[in-house]
Parts: sequence; structure tokens; C-alpha cells
Amino acid sequence: MARAATTTDAFNAVAEPRRRQIVDLLGDRELSVTDIVDAMPISQPQVSKHLKVLKEVGLVRLRSDGRRRYYRLRAEALRPIHDWVSEYEQLWADRLDRLDGYLEEVQRRDER
Repeated sequence: MARAATTTDAFNAVAEPRRRQIVDLLGDRELSVTDIVDAMPISQPQVSKHLKVLKEVGLVRLRSDGRRRYYRLRAEALRPIHDWVSEYEQLWADRLDRLDGYLEEVQRRDER
């Protein structure tokens, strides 16, 4: 029985730790498959499978130069993840502000 696709969007694609590693590697530069394989603790076929998933969801762009394949991150494809996480940024800021206030209050009580 075929497995259901679990990599239909950026969220699912980066849920896998090895794919996140590849995204990190490609964060600021274009790399060949060989460069990526050399930086990873997995085999070339496994790296290629992960790159295929990242390409299918639009997180990486492929450029061929003869027999060599080069990948580059398409950072704009991470926007849905950024937007979702950003919703929680204010929540955490508010909680940290409350904690900060509480700690200042405790410190003032201890100083008396």
C-alpha cells in the first residue's frame, strides 16, 4: 500500500530534521549535491530524496550545469511558516513581560 504524501507544503517538508539541515546549508548560498552530501551524515541517494521533496514544495530551486546539479534556497517559500510563527511572537512577548514584572516585584520584596 502506498504511503500518503506527507510533504505537500513547507510545514511538512521542514518537519523532517534532515530537510531542515539542508535548508540551513542552503540558507545563504548555492550548493552542489556533492557539497550537500559532504556536509551531511547520510548517503547521496538519501540527500537526493530530501532535495526532491524540498523542490516539489518549492523550497529549493535547481540549476543544472552539465552533469552537476546546484540547489539554492527559495526563502520566500518559507513565508507561510514565518507568518504562522509570527502570530505567537506577541503572545510570548506578553508572557515574558509579565514574568519580568513578577521577578522585579519579588526582588523588591526581598530587598525590604
